[in-house]
Amino acid sequence: MSSVRPAKAKSGIEINAFSKRLGEYKNWRDDLAEIINEYQSWVESQGLANGEDDLRIYELIDALRSDKVTIAMVAEFSRGKTELINAIFFADYKQRLLPSDVGRTTMSPTELLYDEKEPPCIKLLPIDTRRTGMTIVEYKRNPIHWTTLPLDLKDPKKMAEALKEIVKTKAVNVREAEELGLYNRQATGVGPAINSDGTVNIPVWRHAIINYPHPLLKQGLVVLDTPGLNSLGTEPELTMGMLPDAQAVLFVLAADTGVTKSDLEVWNNHVCVAKNGKGEGRIVALNKIDALWDELRTQNAFSTMISRQTQETARALGINKSQIFPISAQKGLLGKIKTDHALIEKSGLNALEIKLSTDIVAAKQKLIREKVAREIGSIIDTTSAMIDARLSAVDSQLKELRSLSGKSQGAIQEMITRMREEKQAYDKTMASFQATRMVLSDQIKILLDYLSTETFDELMAKTRHDMNESWTTRGLRTGMKTLFDGALEAMEKANKQTQQIRGLVQAIYNKFHQDHKLAKIKPVGFSLLPYRSQLQRLYEEADGFRNSPIMVMTEQHFVVKKFFITLASRARQIFTESGAGAKAWSKAIMAPILAQVREHKIMMDHRLENLKKVHENLGNLSGRIADIEANKQNLENQQMIIRSMLRKINQPLSLNS
Repeated sequence: MSSVRPAKAKSGIEINAFSKRLGEYKNWRDDLAEIINEYQSWVESQGLANGEDDLRIYELIDALRSDKVTIAMVAEFSRGKTELINAIFFADYKQRLLPSDVGRTTMSPTELLYDEKEPPCIKLLPIDTRRTGMTIVEYKRNPIHWTTLPLDLKDPKKMAEALKEIVKTKAVNVREAEELGLYNRQATGVGPAINSDGTVNIPVWRHAIINYPHPLLKQGLVVLDTPGLNSLGTEPELTMGMLPDAQAVLFVLAADTGVTKSDLEVWNNHVCVAKNGKGEGRIVALNKIDALWDELRTQNAFSTMISRQTQETARALGINKSQIFPISAQKGLLGKIKTDHALIEKSGLNALEIKLSTDIVAAKQKLIREKVAREIGSIIDTTSAMIDARLSAVDSQLKELRSLSGKSQGAIQEMITRMREEKQAYDKTMASFQATRMVLSDQIKILLDYLSTETFDELMAKTRHDMNESWTTRGLRTGMKTLFDGALEAMEKANKQTQQIRGLVQAIYNKFHQDHKLAKIKPVGFSLLPYRSQLQRLYEEADGFRNSPIMVMTEQHFVVKKFFITLASRARQIFTESGAGAKAWSKAIMAPILAQVREHKIMMDHRLENLKKVHENLGNLSGRIADIEANKQNLENQQMIIRSMLRKINQPLSLNS
């Protein structure tokens, strides 16, 4: 297996810290997928595979190879967020790729990514889709609704021109803007201003996806560029869905304005809500420090000023100042275009890139390793236990055959008779075992019914009925309580059911251990508490967002309904994941005993066959012993391979500094 490969330089250009770390992570992830693929091939070659486990492993390998690392960029208007994206990710083009001119700002959420299955293009979701009850995630599964524009990679000017489509607006009457949830005449100071002709400017597009083969994006990076406060408030899916799913949220402020009231609203009502109010995954860029550069001011005076502003920003946001990075995106971009390393260093971009790369790679790697352990850890453990059982049986066979030396055929016949009686007793146990499995199957069905999507959808129907079309923040509170109380109650019942199932399986394990000396096994544990905690946290975050000024001021049927749909979608996702986890566990908990039972029966048949052959020909005893010793050596080799696989999978990634 290859070791982690270093990031390569491109055309002599120095690769920044972000690119280097992301490259190391991609190599680690690809190596992990290769290790798992090698394991699967080995399992098949040894005849140890089964169709269901094969499918889980293939799905895991596919997920690893298509894995994405997401960073979300959040800021109020005119903070230089788009310029920062250009500086960090697209400076290689020696010009601004994304439009960041004065008067041009992100109007709709934009994702920058690369999907090799599609040509370079911009995919745009019309703003009119806001009239429907479908989320952006659901629209992504329906390409027919999107407008697609090709990108000419050979002509940067044409590309830049095409990308201006993202920030286009159109004038509509106030009623249409209200119907789309983009204007509220009762909320002063919120939303777009009315033009002199009585119209309102709204975005042409609801969401944009740029599919572009940039090296960083090809390595699996996704950049989510979000709009300002007003747009964040009218598209709750951003705060309750897309931002929480990002490995890091980069919040951009302007050094020349400090933390304004609207900045603070974005921070408290969107960034903190998305990241559970904790420090993890939140990074702040204090942009436009070049506005404070002054030839009449000494470097010490400038450093003191920046330090003071960093401290004040940290106090205003309630975070540690180590999470704040003073930068100049504009000067950093200029420095990269001119290959001016001194200017790049002065811009502060290097320190920010290192922080970004370290945080998001560490967070993503942790998730991936947990996913691997969750998805196939039990499969590998079961395979290992199976080999251990075979080795134990082989040792017993060798001991038994060696004890036959010098014995008469009559004595061997007595052993054959005892072996047949033992096999008959085992067959009776197996009949009882099959009956117990039927009971266990019924108990598992009850568990999965508690966590089924049908159960959640019935709860959703009840919630809508209780709300009685009261799409206000007060009605929303009632609906949220109905929804989450019901979901949490279902999970509590399911959690109790898992304990009953575990107890039943433990009894099965104990019986085979006591009656037939099978190895003692402890049932695989499973808890729904992590999913319950996710639901509870989502409830708390949603309640905070419901009470936020942006929701209170935009007391609109449209926005409230949109928020509830987004909330229900995320809750349903957690519920679905809990059901999938319970289903996987219900199979994993029985896998070790099923493997033991199967192996024990095979080995009993082998023992009986060996005794019969020795009884027929005492002179063949040494040959039978030699065959079994060779089989033992093969099993020991298999055991070494399995242990090596486990070490490789559990080996953490050591990122180079």
